[in-house]
Amino acid sequence: MHIGIDSFVSAVTDPHTGEVVSPADRVAHLLEEVQRADEVGLDSFGIGEHHRSEYYDSAPAILLAAAAARTSRIRLNSAVTVLSADDPVRVFQDFATLDLVSRGRMDMVVGRGSFTEAFPLFGLSLRDYDSLFTEKLDLLLRIRESPTVTWSGRHRPPLTGQGVYPRPLQDPLPIWLGVGGTPESFVRAGVLGLPLMVAIIGGEPHRFRPLVDAYREAGRRAGHDAAALKVGLHVFGYVGDTDQQAKDLFYPGWSEIFTKIARERGGPPPTRMAYEATTGPTGAYFIGDAETVATKMLAVSDALGGVDRISLQMTNVRLAHEDLLHGIELLGTAVAPAVRARSAGTAP
Repeated sequence: MHIGIDSFVSAVTDPHTGEVVSPADRVAHLLEEVQRADEVGLDSFGIGEHHRSEYYDSAPAILLAAAAARTSRIRLNSAVTVLSADDPVRVFQDFATLDLVSRGRMDMVVGRGSFTEAFPLFGLSLRDYDSLFTEKLDLLLRIRESPTVTWSGRHRPPLTGQGVYPRPLQDPLPIWLGVGGTPESFVRAGVLGLPLMVAIIGGEPHRFRPLVDAYREAGRRAGHDAAALKVGLHVFGYVGDTDQQAKDLFYPGWSEIFTKIARERGGPPPTRMAYEATTGPTGAYFIGDAETVATKMLAVSDALGGVDRISLQMTNVRLAHEDLLHGIELLGTAVAPAVRARSAGTAP
């Protein structure tokens, strides 16, 4: 199983001083995190895309380029590229260039994102939420197939055989489809034969099994090789020295984030009881010591009929930088080897 980390590069309040880490220092910390993940043997590091004041990842391609220059082995990816609000031509050019910079270590995960600020920011209407993504995904895949494209649609001027360059080192450039819980999105990924990245931010992961099965069945019916129908998970996670320490360190930032989201969306504020339940054996959060997190990864993979990739979203707005680095180290040196050994049947 491929094990990695995703970061949303959120603003962080230092829990020791109560001061907000400056944007420049936060970006420097991010690059240290990617470098540490590379050093401890993790498989990937992803950077999200947001257009809100509390995040510093509105230009993920630039951050990924900086990360590529600081690393040598780890794969790098978006988490996710908000394709609905961007131009597929420019997105492909950015990631093809990144693939050259990284010497073939780039994956693109495209989706619609969980926030909507990008739509008005770039002059788009939420009424076109689905049609924008459908059309732009079609164009992106066409560009991946051929450097010259003839194409027309509703939301972008047509292409009449122009060339899109540079071409990536990897052929084809890996493109994953990031999805939430909409059945149509799972089926679309299967029909297109794209690997699937499922964002699970609450509830119980095993409940996604019918959707994952629908993805695999749609891919089979469309004639795609089962080996191409990969399933990845994007989940909240953190590894500490003990279960209690991990939960206690992660909780303040988790509570702050979800209190703000609940206020914006008119929902009830989060509770410690709900948090504890979601960190439990069947919950969506992969938070605990190395044994707890490794065991949950394997259990969730089994429940979903096999998972190829798990990426922990470890960024937390109240987590000290040194604690995050320690969590990354534990994920790479303790969790990942245990999962790989047990998956291969070589663990004692």
